[in-house]
Amino acid sequence: MNCPCCSGKVYQSCCEPVIRGQRKSTTAEELMRSRYSAYALGEFDWIYESQSPEGREFVDRAATEEWSKRATWKSMQVLELNAGGVDDVEGFVEFKANYEIAGEDIKHHEVASFRKEDGVWYFVDGLEVKPRPFKRATAKVGPNDPCPCGSGKKHKKCCGKIA
Repeated sequence: MNCPCCSGKVYQSCCEPVIRGQRKSTTAEELMRSRYSAYALGEFDWIYESQSPEGREFVDRAATEEWSKRATWKSMQVLELNAGGVDDVEGFVEFKANYEIAGEDIKHHEVASFRKEDGVWYFVDGLEVKPRPFKRATAKVGPNDPCPCGSGKKHKKCCGKIA
């Protein structure tokens, strides 16, 4: 089976050994990928265990499990890494997760922070990245405004005319 984390590897050699505790994550990205796979496969113990010790009190396991089970997990894409390597003690992983709940496609974009303590990587927190609001480069031309082409006509009677 291909790994749900979209690494292109098989699950048994990618996220499964980390989730099952057979080996530790070596990087923040590897922990991020294992957490995504855990959500996709219902491995809720790993979601809790991979949370930083001080953050575990804020994890509502029942709500997390219920939400995760309602979702159809489609894909994850790592966009950017900032530190989080083998020799680092903290790192950030920007990613997008795509899933569906009740027929609605959801694209979750987040920058997740990780910390390594005593050789073990933990998820600390995540900050959702909201899309930037659309800004027009030029002012919107209303139907009764003069046409920007310079004809002297109203926009609706010139370039804005609906054929």
